[in-house]
Amino acid sequence: MQQIFNFIFKNSNRLLFLLLLGISLALTIQSHSFHRSKIISSANFLSGGVYEKANNINEYLNLRTQNDALALENANLKSLLFNKKDTTQIKKLDSLKGVKPSDIIVSKVIHNSYNVYENYLTLNSGELQGVKPDMGVINSLGIVGIVDNTSAHYATVISILNKKSLINAKIKKSDHFGSLTWDGKSTGYVQLIDVPRLATIRKGDTIVTGGQSVIFPENINIGTIERIYTDEETHYYKIEVKLFNDMTNLGHVYIIKSKNREELINLEKREKDE
Repeated sequence: MQQIFNFIFKNSNRLLFLLLLGISLALTIQSHSFHRSKIISSANFLSGGVYEKANNINEYLNLRTQNDALALENANLKSLLFNKKDTTQIKKLDSLKGVKPSDIIVSKVIHNSYNVYENYLTLNSGELQGVKPDMGVINSLGIVGIVDNTSAHYATVISILNKKSLINAKIKKSDHFGSLTWDGKSTGYVQLIDVPRLATIRKGDTIVTGGQSVIFPENINIGTIERIYTDEETHYYKIEVKLFNDMTNLGHVYIIKSKNREELINLEKREKDE
């Protein structure tokens, strides 16, 4: 307390000057509308700047929540897209490829390998969320892989950049089918093999998932044709496909429940046994 009194006594002249200056400014502002408007404008500018900075910080801190909300919204939009009817074709009774919002599980990639021959991803969703082996995994750009194993809260996925991966795919323009594989060379390319030579194909044509798969809905994007070869042994086309996805940078993904998969497999197995 004594130090405070000493400070006031030592700086009494300065403090008196500041007090009188403050009183004079207040009287000036109150008696002149021009000065008052300038002060208010300056105060609004300063407070607006502070609020803007605070809002920017708040938005940054809420990015994760916003991303999760956008992922859920995208899942609902994708379910509508998958179920959109093609009015140029005869209505089909087969609902195997139908995807409802309840058939989509939103998840996130928490680990991703892409620099070995057998690459896997880990997702932060598991059995408690309804994830099971052999479910297809996609994102907004195309296919990502197939669920391999699950635990209560996590799932591992066989990446399309895996030499064991084999997915039914087709040329969108001509509907000619083949098998999608990976030769282990580049993270940006996969190969479509066993495409018949009678298929009319060109560089730039789009490759999508085929209708023979019960893992992926039909017509999910994969990539575009980059190069075309002829396999000397099989005499079928071998196509180099440039992926739409950057498989080295994956975030939110969508796990698609395999509708009626077990029923179809059992039916096909029974047919072979007979």
